[in-house]
Order: sequence, then C-alpha cells, then structure tokens
Amino acid sequence: MTKKELFFKLKEKLDTLYENPHCTLDYTTPFELLVATILSAQCTDARVNIVTKTIFPTYNTPEAFAKLSEAEIAKMIQSTGFYKNKAKNIRNCAAMLVEEYDGIVPDTMEELTKLAGVGRKTASVILGEIYKKPAIVIDTHAKRLANRMGLTRQTDPVKIELELAKFIPREFQFDFCHRLVAHGRAVCKAQKPDCQGCILHDTCKYGQKALKKG
Repeated sequence: MTKKELFFKLKEKLDTLYENPHCTLDYTTPFELLVATILSAQCTDARVNIVTKTIFPTYNTPEAFAKLSEAEIAKMIQSTGFYKNKAKNIRNCAAMLVEEYDGIVPDTMEELTKLAGVGRKTASVILGEIYKKPAIVIDTHAKRLANRMGLTRQTDPVKIELELAKFIPREFQFDFCHRLVAHGRAVCKAQKPDCQGCILHDTCKYGQKALKKG
C-alpha cells in the first residue's frame, strides 16, 4: 500500500469520527489567532483561551501590543509558560506588523516566518485557518500520529510536513491535521493510546502491533 492509499484509508475513518474539525483556540481576528498560537507553544489550548479571554478585550491589535513593554506582556501571559520569551516575541512580532505590514497579518509562509516567534507550525495555522490555504500543521499530536500510523518515519516536524505534502492532496491537508489532533487528544494519547477501542486499529501500523502484543 502506498502512503497516499494509506492516507485515504485513514482519512475515510477519521472523517466519520470528526465531521467538523475546528481550531480550539478562541479568536475573532487574524492577529488574535497569531498571538494565541504563539502562546500555545508548550501550553494547552484550554489554558491559552483562559489567558486570552482576559487580554483580548483590551489588547487585540498589533498597535496595542507594540505599545506595551515586554514586562507588561509577560505579566499577562505568565501562566502559559516560557512567558518571558513569548512576551519578547509577541511584542517584536506586533511591532514588525505595524512597521512593515500596516498591522495586517501576512498570508504567505515566507512573510509569516519572518515574524518573531512564528515558525512553520504557527504560520501553517494562520494560512489554513484564516486564509483557507493548503497547510499542514505538525504539532506534537500530528507528529506522534503520523509516525504511529505509518505516514512517515521522520521525527523533525518540518521534514514530516514536507513529506506529507507530497502525497496528501492540497484540499485535504488542513482538515486532516485537525482530525489528527482531535484523535490524538481523544484516543491516540502519548502514554496510553486506546488501540483496542480505536477505529483505526486495523489500518494503523502501531495499533496492529499493539493488539498483537496484547
């Protein structure tokens, strides 16, 4: 079975489980999503949503964040972890958006990854969620599941992204990643994956091995 054929088998089953995959970060503007995604590094979306719920009613534009000090931002986002580095990146990102992009979040991978704190994963979230462009988002869940399911043997997120892009049709890329994340949270967990109760166990290489051992 080719990887493309495997993808379609997995997709068919995941589509039945997660009919309407969606971003679990709360936002109302592209910039809010950008900030929330930066905050989500090494932090749960649930915690980020708690933090941004108190911030965004007052500070929700690049102009507003650019006027804040790193210390002020750090104090507001402390519970998300790595807050000093995140505060520095958010402020510098906001300033760059104001100075070079008239406060508008850009819509290309090249421009997005020039912004402070924005790697390919964050850029892909913006491209897929805001601009509805093909995008493969490789977070910890997608990385784990792509390997377990036999879609890749790569461990580097960028290499995984580029490999998956070779055989996953562009129109399915973003939603498929949403479904991987949803399945990773609900069933295919890092420590105790529920292979016995997983709808993919007869397709997933990891699941097949786990059930034989069990």
